[in-house]
Amino acid sequence: MPARVRRVGDDLIRCAWATTAPEYIRYHDEEWSNPVRGDDALFEKLSLEAFQSGLAWITILRKRPAFRAAFANFSIDAVAEFTEQDQERLLADAAIVRNRSKIAAVIANARVAQQLPEGLSELLWSFAPAGPEPPPPATFADVPATSPESVRMAKELKRRGFTFVGPTTAYALMQATGMVYDHVADCFRANARG
Repeated sequence: MPARVRRVGDDLIRCAWATTAPEYIRYHDEEWSNPVRGDDALFEKLSLEAFQSGLAWITILRKRPAFRAAFANFSIDAVAEFTEQDQERLLADAAIVRNRSKIAAVIANARVAQQLPEGLSELLWSFAPAGPEPPPPATFADVPATSPESVRMAKELKRRGFTFVGPTTAYALMQATGMVYDHVADCFRANARG
């Protein structure tokens, strides 16, 4: 159910998931579902979605500045050069999520992304749904956790050597980067795709 959330100077209706914290409101209003292109920009989104797996997104949002500092602003070329010492440094960094498997996955994914002939941005956007955009979902309960496109994206990423990229993570990435547009019908952003 959409909710009204007072933000300085507004009384806008937003997607209900975005109403519980100021960070969520900012993210919803300014970032979520805006088209993101560029290899490093999409590598950051892919990496943060992997770190989010099993956690609340608010945790990742609050730690995002620290993640950016720890992972060289998610420069694919820089992260691909990370060593075992870098992994140990990251595991000791309390400002980020210290999960050995996820840290190793981000570094390995940078190395795979570095080798993509078409680049990460072109590869990921090749899975954006084609055709006319469907009407906004009535409620967030109507938003799927996966789609045929996210299943295909996850399979292709895994085939190419990426890890921590299942269909649900792929769909969340598609939502975050504007490949799909899942603002609910009553949300002030529902028809503001730009």
